[in-house]
Amino acid sequence: MTTDNDLIHDAVKQRYGEIARSVGSCCGPENAQTGGDCDCSADIYDAITLDGIASDVTNLSLGCGDPVTIAGLQPGETVLDLGSGGGIDCFLAAPRVGPGGHVIGVDMTKDMIKRANANRVKMGVANVEFRLGQIEALPVEDASIDVILSNCVINLSPDKAAVFREAFRVLKPGGRFSVSDIVTEGQFAPSLQDDMEQWAACIVGAIELDEYLELVEQAGFIDLEVSSKVRADGIVERKEGMPALYSARIIARKPE
Repeated sequence: MTTDNDLIHDAVKQRYGEIARSVGSCCGPENAQTGGDCDCSADIYDAITLDGIASDVTNLSLGCGDPVTIAGLQPGETVLDLGSGGGIDCFLAAPRVGPGGHVIGVDMTKDMIKRANANRVKMGVANVEFRLGQIEALPVEDASIDVILSNCVINLSPDKAAVFREAFRVLKPGGRFSVSDIVTEGQFAPSLQDDMEQWAACIVGAIELDEYLELVEQAGFIDLEVSSKVRADGIVERKEGMPALYSARIIARKPE
């Protein structure tokens, strides 16, 4: 039996599969059809941060912030990226944890995993791997991760509470949670909430910041902090019936 959650997952996989199969464009399959190109990372990461990252990676960036910089990554740590897409945050994390560390990206879109692995080989990155799976049911062992990253992905999940529970499960005691995500002030119009295209476009899956933080706390996390919160008008297209949208960077940790 197909559920609403299945419909949302299918819409998301279809959209991001098309983006992964496009050439030279991160702004969506419509850009690829017209031969367009874009630097999706320019407004999110600084030039020094992106130094050495292949254009095939930066042009496939679909994030709304920089969760890596605020994560305080240390050599030897194991990092997990929820919804890793083309792999940009994994590749940014890799040199920070060094050859003694390890970075795992999980994504539910096969074509994104294919692109990410091609980028990994192209860049010669040895301490990164990509796994196919859903962030509501991570293919990761209990208490095996030092730091969780995610960049504009959790808003796409129809079951955010499950995502936060899974994040808590796989983190080691004292492990850290560092994400960038779209949040709202206010509610979406019902007509938008039922639109699968708007779900897949990182829009109507977003929830209010207070609700987001409450779900993180209910999963067991402590020391929650909103590192930054800025209007996301330049990230998503405004439509009638939308509340105010923000890109927020949020950190927390699992108790020792």
